[in-house]
Amino acid sequence: MRADAKKNYEQLLAVARHVVTEHGADASLRDVARKAGVGLGTLYRHFPTREALLEALLRTKFDESAQRASELETWDNAGNALVTWLREAIAMTHTYRGAIAPMVAAIADEGSALHASCVSLRAAGTRLLVRAQAEGVARGDMDGNDLFALISALAWLADQPPLVPRADHLFDVISSAILTDRQEPAIP
Repeated sequence: MRADAKKNYEQLLAVARHVVTEHGADASLRDVARKAGVGLGTLYRHFPTREALLEALLRTKFDESAQRASELETWDNAGNALVTWLREAIAMTHTYRGAIAPMVAAIADEGSALHASCVSLRAAGTRLLVRAQAEGVARGDMDGNDLFALISALAWLADQPPLVPRADHLFDVISSAILTDRQEPAIP
């Protein structure tokens, strides 16, 4: 990549990270280009679709989440490792409000720019789930698709202001339903 193209790419990503964090995944791409000081054509040369831009923004977070899953696989308590990863994965999706819908759609769409990253994220969680199931601490009737769906559902709460105060409680309810050795939390 030419030096000026690399500079434009990095500038676009930095500005997009700010704009999408502030305005959500549906933020105006025209605003991203304008604030980055480049033309819309330059943005589209680097990121031909909104999904391609989201993938570039999320890739680092997804890679970190997959690496974190590998670290958590070494924990003695497989149930705690799974719940820790689940909580962190949900928090990661909160960075870019509205990104969960394209992530869910990308799992089934092999042509999506987000597909490989989302499949990698699902696989990381699946490894933790399978380990917890093998140790008898997670229910056996779940798979990685179910876990990804739960991440999506719990992440959706961040986009629903009236439900945000209940998010931690609902996370506890869900985690107690996943793990066979957890007691249901008391209702506050």
